[in-house]
Amino acid sequence: MMHVTFLDHSGFLVELPGLTLLFDWWKGDLPPLPAGPLLVFASHRHPDHFDPRIFALDDGQRDVRFLLGKGIRLTDRNREKWGLSEKAAADCRVLSGGESAFPLPGVTVEALPSTDEGVAFLVTAEGRTVFHAGDLNWWHWEGEDPGWNRNMEVDFRRYAEPLRGRKIDLAMLPLDPRLGEDGFRGPRYFLELADIRRFLPMHQWGNFNFTNQFLSCYTFFTSRTVCVNRAGQVFTLGEEADT
Repeated sequence: MMHVTFLDHSGFLVELPGLTLLFDWWKGDLPPLPAGPLLVFASHRHPDHFDPRIFALDDGQRDVRFLLGKGIRLTDRNREKWGLSEKAAADCRVLSGGESAFPLPGVTVEALPSTDEGVAFLVTAEGRTVFHAGDLNWWHWEGEDPGWNRNMEVDFRRYAEPLRGRKIDLAMLPLDPRLGEDGFRGPRYFLELADIRRFLPMHQWGNFNFTNQFLSCYTFFTSRTVCVNRAGQVFTLGEEADT
């Protein structure tokens, strides 16, 4: 079983039986954390994905490790500004696309390059695989230079390729309404590329009806899509995800 709390925007708390994963928390109320190890992820430095207050979670009450995307710089100046203790700094690992980390026994974290900044995270733990795309998305902007949009498509397909055919129990993917119907390109490609059992939309800027617009065009994704409609929403995803 996985218990998932949508915190806001692209922030999620994923609770496995013996491990908790916190992704891109910067907004929304964080519920009480269960006992046991905590892995804290920040995909990149944009303020709608990264808030230095995450480092305060390393309060000595549990085993906390931080997995940070490239571009989040742990310089002396930043460490002082963020109030980052020596212990918390020692528990940080900054990943570039193509790198992997093994923060705890039986846990693998793979970082994929992003089409914006930082990385996406693919986490395998306790027999489950969880993907948080960060800002890895097919960013096709109406009115943008056609060459830029073509390069974006090429990069997105290349960066997403390691997911081809992978079984992913839960994928948190951008479904950004600012792009209009072009915002459907990224999640559609991910859902066709990988064996994604459950898809949680994110990066919707509060426009949760955009999921319904996506599903009205791609009804065959309905059974795999878990609709988000408010911050703080809690989901329980069980063994039915394997059917």
